[in-house]
Amino acid sequence: MPEKETIHIIDDEKIIHEVLEDLLVSEGYQCTLSSNGQEALKKHETESFDLVLLDLLMPGMNGIEVLQKIKKIDPNAVVIIITAYASVESAITAMKKGAFDYIQKPFQHDELLITLKRAIKHKKLQEENIHLKDQLKRKFSFDNIIGKSKIMQDVFTVIKASAPTRSTILIQGESGTGKELVARAIHQNSERVDFPFITVNSGSLPPALLESHLFGHIKGAFTGAVSQKTGLFEAADKGSIFFDEISSLNLETQAKLLRVMQEREFMKLGGTKTIKVNTRVIAATNTDLEELINKNQFREDLFYRLNVIKIEIPPLRERKEDIPLLVKHFLELYSKENNKENLEVTEGVMELLEKYFWPGNVRELENLIERTVVLTRSKIVGREQIPSFLLKSKITRKTDPLLSDHNLNLKEKTRIFQKNAVIDALKKSNGIQKKAAGLLGVKPTTLNEMIKRLDIETNNNQDE
Repeated sequence: MPEKETIHIIDDEKIIHEVLEDLLVSEGYQCTLSSNGQEALKKHETESFDLVLLDLLMPGMNGIEVLQKIKKIDPNAVVIIITAYASVESAITAMKKGAFDYIQKPFQHDELLITLKRAIKHKKLQEENIHLKDQLKRKFSFDNIIGKSKIMQDVFTVIKASAPTRSTILIQGESGTGKELVARAIHQNSERVDFPFITVNSGSLPPALLESHLFGHIKGAFTGAVSQKTGLFEAADKGSIFFDEISSLNLETQAKLLRVMQEREFMKLGGTKTIKVNTRVIAATNTDLEELINKNQFREDLFYRLNVIKIEIPPLRERKEDIPLLVKHFLELYSKENNKENLEVTEGVMELLEKYFWPGNVRELENLIERTVVLTRSKIVGREQIPSFLLKSKITRKTDPLLSDHNLNLKEKTRIFQKNAVIDALKKSNGIQKKAAGLLGVKPTTLNEMIKRLDIETNNNQDE
């Protein structure tokens, strides 16, 4: 049975106490009574209430003073002022000091109950919003971007320093390293937290459609534009816009993005009116943008505009000491999600996980742990619960011949390994890219981008 809402009635007239208490108790509320401000404030210091009904004129401390002191104790308190001496001036003063509403004695019972229900609904929405923001804060806080390694601690330092600023951020790292999580954490810990965070999947739309998506269009701007559309930049005003894999933007769209970043204004497609925006740009890429500049595939001026603060997210193979922490985190997360007791892995399994190369990085590890939790019936995860490809894999930092070849630098070794991993996944999935992406623990769009970047020939089999 749900708990009764509690209402604190503060009034110096005994008859008002009796009338209100009888009415509200009959409606299923629980009442607490106070005859003056001092008595009421003592109760607020030790108790919490869903709603306060406060008389404006009382001997000693008046209602406005009591209202201000209640708000100091509980800034989220919902207070309705009740008075027999209503005036426009006192109503305005009460509302400015934080009152939810204002009603006059003698009041109609129905009127009071309607106002009261509206106030309690407001209180519940307020609490839900606070709870939601707390959840988001925990989810995207720096503490939940997990890593005790020195390399990750250095990343955290840069994130913490850059989040409160207005600077543009460029996040660089391989697929699956958590670039969007970092972008969200930056937004969540900035002054823009109460405004939108909007993600643009740069490579998922044709150029013309992407421009409409970003900047919006007016009615009749092109065939099919039957109404005006608001673009993502306008929707993200005062917030942040995150370009996932910005290297996929064509040169024309790059030029328009550069102008928005420089001038903080743009025009809708087909429009003539300039729209001003205050939107922070955060971009991510798993590609070497300077290499694309040399190939005339990326604008140098846009690169410098983006590269104000660069955050390099290391691949999982370069922070193997973080694997036990990540495994523990994902085991707890998916055990709870699947209503299971927290699972544990054996030392042998942990050793296997630490030796594996993880071409799909943290995302691949997370997918593996989720699969293991769902399919495992025991409380201990042993070798028999680990996928066969990982058991058979000899790809480790020490034994992989690609990594021991001193004639190749790290970037080239990584490229060769990624190419071999993609080719192997495509073979195992009979060329079906969706299945291959699942094997690699990456998004299909990311796999498609990797195929192009690594010059891999395919039969273009996107679907099953």
